[in-house]
Amino acid sequence: MNLQEIGRKGSSHSFPQAMIASAPCVLNWYAVFTSPQHEKSVARQLDMREIESFLPTYQTIRVWKNRQRMKLDLPLFPTYLFVHIAPRQRTTVLQAPGVLQIVGNNKESIPLSDSEIAFLRSGFCRERIEPYRELVVGARVRIRSGVMQGVEGTLVRRNDSMRFVLTLKLINQHAAIQVNAEDLEPISDLVSEIGNRGRTA
Repeated sequence: MNLQEIGRKGSSHSFPQAMIASAPCVLNWYAVFTSPQHEKSVARQLDMREIESFLPTYQTIRVWKNRQRMKLDLPLFPTYLFVHIAPRQRTTVLQAPGVLQIVGNNKESIPLSDSEIAFLRSGFCRERIEPYRELVVGARVRIRSGVMQGVEGTLVRRNDSMRFVLTLKLINQHAAIQVNAEDLEPISDLVSEIGNRGRTA
């Protein structure tokens, strides 16, 4: 066998491998649905499998029957956490104990917005965020400045203070954080302003 033949035979095997090696590895955030009260154990299992995960939590005070007060870190969205994966890692996630499914439709998993995950992971949220169980009604607003500039949500009022409510439509979950009026801008006004500019141009 001459060198030319070896080259031809070698290339027939190495070319597909080169294609695989050079294929883009696109990472997206996905919501993972877990068994009840298994969010933290699933996060540990995913970490053991070298899967990047994010479990948003909030702090609350619970008073036990003996009147002892304890500060707890609880999942912000019960039975949900998030993973940052490429499509090929989907099976690894589904094999983790406690994982029921990756949220999507009948055909595929649906990725979440990077800006929504960045908002939940930010230091801005970490100390002040809380679950929001009520029906979200009110004006649509957008954060106007800072790291989370551009994130959209709903403005509500609770106990004489304003809350910015982030809604993750894919999993129908809400989280609220106290905000100042100067940090927000109304989306409806912006739409009207753009429309007026278009008519006057």
